[in-house]
Amino acid sequence: MPKKQKGDESKSGAPGWMTTYSDMMSLLLTFFILLYSFSSLDAKKFQDVANALQAVLTGQSNITIFDESTPADTSVDAPVAVPDEDDFEYEIQEVYEQVKKYLEQEGLDAQVSVTMNKRGISIDIKERVLFDLGKADIKQESKVILDKVGQLLKIIDRDVVVEGHTDNLPINTFEFKSNWELSVIRAVNVLRYFVEVQGIDPRRISATGYGEYQPITSNETDAGKAMNRRVNILLLVYPENESY
Repeated sequence: MPKKQKGDESKSGAPGWMTTYSDMMSLLLTFFILLYSFSSLDAKKFQDVANALQAVLTGQSNITIFDESTPADTSVDAPVAVPDEDDFEYEIQEVYEQVKKYLEQEGLDAQVSVTMNKRGISIDIKERVLFDLGKADIKQESKVILDKVGQLLKIIDRDVVVEGHTDNLPINTFEFKSNWELSVIRAVNVLRYFVEVQGIDPRRISATGYGEYQPITSNETDAGKAMNRRVNILLLVYPENESY
């Protein structure tokens, strides 16, 4: 019997490239499973991954685990609405006209004036209307004016600041050591009248005193001093923490 040649011996088993390919697929499968194990468990996602891997191994390249119909979430936080300055200007003008009309209807325009400033509407009451010179007790006859102003404060639901002002004449009495004390006590007495008699919510009203340091005219004349001695009822329109 002739001997078989060494080159004629038939080869058996899978080709070498198939073994390498199988090892690579196994490693890929293990890699994807590890990646997925680090993410949150979702049954549908797990099934999608399994189907996709099966499709790759069987040559179906048209299957993907990504939902192309759902766009990426590129939303950003909605910007905080900032009030427009024109809105405030319109609002302050509207409140001003309302206050002015009310004072005219009640016949108070001779004793009380109204102005606008960067914070709101200021109802200015001269000292001689409410107080005697150097005193802080509200005159009995002037309470009818405060009653009408108090009704206005109920109509216009705004925070209120009662501001006391004096002229530059120094004062040093047993009751008031300086114009600071005089202006503050006058403002507090008006505030208490609004709260205790008129029923204004104390949470929306406050009082402050500026002494002689915010005059509206010169203190060189008696007329100027009389104008500087006043109490302002400020209706806040602009927020306290905003500046326009």
